[in-house]
Amino acid sequence: MSNEQNEMYSKVVRAGKRTYFFDIKATKGNDLYITLTESKKTFGDEGDGNYQKHKIFLYKEDFEKFREGLDDVLAKIEELKSQQ
Repeated sequence: MSNEQNEMYSKVVRAGKRTYFFDIKATKGNDLYITLTESKKTFGDEGDGNYQKHKIFLYKEDFEKFREGLDDVLAKIEELKSQQ
């Protein structure tokens, strides 16, 4: 199964110098998982552009815990911002 065939959905988020890709993919057994990719353009000494990419794989058994953790830190950020 090629990469294009197992990709079910993709969401691109451009945020300043970074681009985030949220991709839903399927395993050969049709289990869904998410890849989160951060892409950032960097420039070498000679001005040539490269992309640095960092990828996280998030599997179905971890979806809820990941969401809880993300919700928690986002709520904490809002709380801390309101105290400033």
